[in-house]
Amino acid sequence: MRFLFVLILLAGIGVGALYPWAMTNFSGHEIGTWRVYEQGRFKPLTVSLSGRDAPVRVLVDLTARAERIVSQQRTVLTLTAASNGRTVLASTLQFNHADNPRQVSPQLPDKIFRDEAGVIATVNSGPYVFTVGPGDAEDIPMRAVDLVLRSGVGETDRRARPVGFSLMAIGLIGFLFSLRSGGSRPENPNSQPPPPRWGRG
Repeated sequence: MRFLFVLILLAGIGVGALYPWAMTNFSGHEIGTWRVYEQGRFKPLTVSLSGRDAPVRVLVDLTARAERIVSQQRTVLTLTAASNGRTVLASTLQFNHADNPRQVSPQLPDKIFRDEAGVIATVNSGPYVFTVGPGDAEDIPMRAVDLVLRSGVGETDRRARPVGFSLMAIGLIGFLFSLRSGGSRPENPNSQPPPPRWGRG
């Protein structure tokens, strides 16, 4: 039974955590990466997109001198994307869930935190203007901000996380119960009085 509950736990981790992460970071192919903040200044970015690129996932990489981003539910960055004067995406980024940032270099203390701004489902061929700006979070030691666009990305099934978390809970609880039920030690034969002996001596 323990092995079965371990398999359920691993399946939950795969469905609830690994699958959404892989779909966000590796599905489709990368259109490009552009620096939109450097030396204390934000700059708008214009990218020409094609209808064949749809859907386009918009990711933001924040390079900061920190082990983690503590924004206390405040907005670290804002992002808007517009085409032909019409806003097609507006997002606020907090980076609170980026617990495993990438390291820029072993010699530098800077870390790269990634957050998803959203998906542009329908793309009309032409220029798209991406504008990234500061939020209301304070004391975020930003070094640089990069915009990453991925084309032809797969959509993450919204049911994946709830199902994965349920499987993880079932697997973990079942495994703990199996440890308790199977953890009783065999009775020590020396703890019982010896059987009566018959005959002399």
